[in-house]
Amino acid sequence: MAAPTKTTATTQTRLLVPPSPPPSLSDSHSNCPDDVDTDAPEYTPSFPLPPPASDISPLAIDKDTPDAWVPRDPRLIRLTGLHPFNVEAPLTALFDAGFITPTQLFYVRNHGAVPQILDDDIPDWTITVEGLVERPLSITLRQLLQDFEQVTAPITMVCAGNRRKEQNIVRKTKGFSWGAAGVSTAIWTGCMLADVIAAAKPLKKARYVCMEGADRLPNGYYGTSVKLVWVRDPARGIMLAHKMNREMLTPDHGRPLRVVIPGQIGGRSVKWLKRLIITEGPSDNWYHIYDNRVLPTMVTPEMSSQDKSWWTDERYAIYDLSTNSAIAYPQHDETLDLRTAPAIYTAHGYAYSGGGRRISRVELSIDSGDTWRLATITYPEDRYRAEEYEGVYLFGGKLDMSWRDSSHCWCFWSLQLDTKLLAKSDGFLLRAMDESMNLQPRDMYWSVLGMMNNPWFRVAIIRDGDILRFEHPTQPALLPGGWMERVKKAGGNPVGPNWGESTNTSDETPFATRTSKEPTEPSISMTNSSITRVIEYDELKAHQNAEKPWIVINGEVYDPTPYLDEHPGGAISITAVAGTDASDEFLTIHSETAKAMMKTYHVGTLSPAAATALTAAATVTTTDNTTAAPVFLNAKFWQTATLVEKTTVSSDTRCFKFTLHHDTQTLGLPVGQHVLVRVKDPTTSSRDVLIRSYTPISDDSIRGTFTLLVKIYFAAPSYPGGKMTLALDALKLGATIDVKGPIGKMIYKGRGVVAVNGVERRVRSLYMICAGSGVTPILQVLRAVVQDGGDETRCVVLDGNRTEEDILCRGELDAFAAVAPQRCRIVHTLSRLSESWKGLTGRIDRPLIAREMPQEGPVMALVCGPPALETSVRQILRAEGFEEQDMLFF
Repeated sequence: MAAPTKTTATTQTRLLVPPSPPPSLSDSHSNCPDDVDTDAPEYTPSFPLPPPASDISPLAIDKDTPDAWVPRDPRLIRLTGLHPFNVEAPLTALFDAGFITPTQLFYVRNHGAVPQILDDDIPDWTITVEGLVERPLSITLRQLLQDFEQVTAPITMVCAGNRRKEQNIVRKTKGFSWGAAGVSTAIWTGCMLADVIAAAKPLKKARYVCMEGADRLPNGYYGTSVKLVWVRDPARGIMLAHKMNREMLTPDHGRPLRVVIPGQIGGRSVKWLKRLIITEGPSDNWYHIYDNRVLPTMVTPEMSSQDKSWWTDERYAIYDLSTNSAIAYPQHDETLDLRTAPAIYTAHGYAYSGGGRRISRVELSIDSGDTWRLATITYPEDRYRAEEYEGVYLFGGKLDMSWRDSSHCWCFWSLQLDTKLLAKSDGFLLRAMDESMNLQPRDMYWSVLGMMNNPWFRVAIIRDGDILRFEHPTQPALLPGGWMERVKKAGGNPVGPNWGESTNTSDETPFATRTSKEPTEPSISMTNSSITRVIEYDELKAHQNAEKPWIVINGEVYDPTPYLDEHPGGAISITAVAGTDASDEFLTIHSETAKAMMKTYHVGTLSPAAATALTAAATVTTTDNTTAAPVFLNAKFWQTATLVEKTTVSSDTRCFKFTLHHDTQTLGLPVGQHVLVRVKDPTTSSRDVLIRSYTPISDDSIRGTFTLLVKIYFAAPSYPGGKMTLALDALKLGATIDVKGPIGKMIYKGRGVVAVNGVERRVRSLYMICAGSGVTPILQVLRAVVQDGGDETRCVVLDGNRTEEDILCRGELDAFAAVAPQRCRIVHTLSRLSESWKGLTGRIDRPLIAREMPQEGPVMALVCGPPALETSVRQILRAEGFEEQDMLFF
């Protein structure tokens, strides 16, 4: 065989047929992946091939993110701010690219930072096959290429969130706003996953293949599972790919190895593959449980947060794609001048289905669904299937689809329409059906995660004289536009009759305002309609005290005095804003449930004069505090702090250092208290105001600065990421935040004296339970105890995390135990097994708490962590005899 030669634009349609070439690691690892034999006969294929890769470079916009090194195309539309990278191409550019999507335009779904793999390490990239197998395996990429047959095939990938923006317009889901371009097609090369699994010899009771990647995320490594019987089905074509469109995988697409599962949602095709675990049941990975599900439409976001059983019910997990389609032409905001337009207008678009099912028909209506027209469908995938050849190797893999009739790619449709009829139409309606008679539904099935959205695709037609303008349903991410947004802003219901558009009807109630059975954003009343009292400013000022504090929200006055003791954030969270406008803090932080409670505390409405006086009072500058005040914090007024240092602690944790007004100031935060932080989100064009509470990790004796330790919650399909943490992560040096406080239930006054809501008690031991960034308030109290040599309070800290990397402030925690071993004990436990870890493993459970935290003498348990931890710990402590007053949850 001759040495391989690089494929160029001038030779890309001429392939050589080698008799039986073995795949070569060197060829696969280079930019020259075509294995050819110059003595073999030549032929010109009839099927489409990918264009040569375009040169792209890292973008300046990514320079302050962990992905600063990753080359990317600037045309891609970002859906989750700067980071992580979740993007789709402009729909028109995607469609115009044709059947094979150029790699640089292929959609990307990343949950966190892209793992950076050095070129020299790629041949030795190792995956394991473990679990219910006779022969556990550890296989390098080199071995995968040498020991297993390589195949090449075109496959369409689709994100389960494709078209989710439409659901978010109706009512916000927990997912971010994909447009209609979360779909792409590539030619993939790799070995069959079934061959690798077979080499490990699964045991008889094996039912699932669990997969885990190398992308380290807030909730562990990304992982999911599929049924073993699917993996073994050759018609399903599930593969381990190392190439995409003739080149090695790019970083964003799983370099150097990924799973590719045709016909299923993209979330099942794990990138940066590291582990294959054969099991009897589906994956218990956090991302398998809380991502990629369609919960029943009556389940609200709050219901899903309160009851885990919705997520663990495997009936709601998504695998095969649903039937879907979209219109590419007319494109959004395209116009048609009837005076010069041709007699025929041709509409175009795409369609796809899942599970290998073929699209059998595409139908279009231009009369609101009264009549339908059949579109012409082209299936480029058939051109690969129909090729007459044997032993063809394309891009290093065997290309042979002639035996398979399953369809794993999108198709394209077109329909010629009389322009005169378009002039009388209010829009296009599009629907597709597959060979199992799965038809796109007319109406949206709204769900908590907003996945698998596939109602009829509607493009509205707006006529202005002789000009027709076409409106797509939405535009992706924060891009404005689309008829759904227009209808909703006008008070219509985009999922109602006639899609909320007003009609010429004798009915006094236009369709635009009629209700729909689909869920819409709830309108929560916070006022008592029987209250008519008007409150003047002097009366409001009389309640600027902690005994009977009144607060103002959107011009309405509330007396939350009866709730002071029960407030989760402590009475000070309310009393600190007594007599002020608390609208921002309350509406930004509180849930629908909390808002509904407010009508109980409603006492009246501010008069116009009182509202003016309140605004004037709020604008008074605290001159003393900005010049010579010894303490920075103010409970009633926001103070501005400037970001001067940003340090990466781990892949998902940052330290943010802020300056106070002057170098001699201290923050002024009592031990056990927190601060409110207000940020204008730099990742959104509207600069949304976000407010959250944090506990600094810096000692309050430090002058001139304070430091926050923040765990960044990157986006996942079950939620669009932590808005506040992503906003903080996007801040540039020199940016400012607003700070107010202190707030919180508890103050540790030293030497065993704890005050909760102002009531003091003395304790002999402080038991502290935390996880992740929940260590920050724990650290504050622990530091106060250890640094006071006269404080004899005994402290025990149980710090539970997934991996060693997740243990935050470990150096300082362990140093406290070393300095004061009689008073301070630190116990770390990890829930994820690791060969290098020599400490405890497992979650924080009852045996551990019973052993380390006996109910002896006056004690108090301080708990800070995710909701699941706090819930389980509360139950355990109660079972161990702790009273409610002995527990404090930050």
